[in-house]
Amino acid sequence: MDKTELYIPTEIMRQLGGRMFIAMTGAKNMVYDTNSVFMKIGKNSKGVSHFRVTLDPNDTYTVEFFSYSKMNLKLKSSFSGVYCDQLVDIFEGSTGLYCTL
Repeated sequence: MDKTELYIPTEIMRQLGGRMFIAMTGAKNMVYDTNSVFMKIGKNSKGVSHFRVTLDPNDTYTVEFFSYSKMNLKLKSSFSGVYCDQLVDIFEGSTGLYCTL
C-alpha cells in the first residue's frame, strides 16, 4: 500500500487517540484496508474482544463490536452514521475501556 491508501486507517486511529488508544485498550493484531480498521482489544467488562471502524461513503463511520468464543466471531453491537467526534464515546460505552488518560 502507498501513503494515500493508508490515510483513512491512520486518520481513524488518530481520532481514537493514536498510541494512547493502543496502550489504554491493549489493541493488537490490527488489520486495515483502504477504508477500515479491525483489531483485537484487551479484556473488558462488556465481553467485547474485537472492534471494527469503517468509513462510509457519506463521511460517517460504521462501528462494530464483536465477541470471540469457540472459533466463532459474533457481532455484539453495531452503530452506523457515527461522526468522528462520537467514536471515543461509543467505544468507551460499548467496552468499558478508556481510550486516553
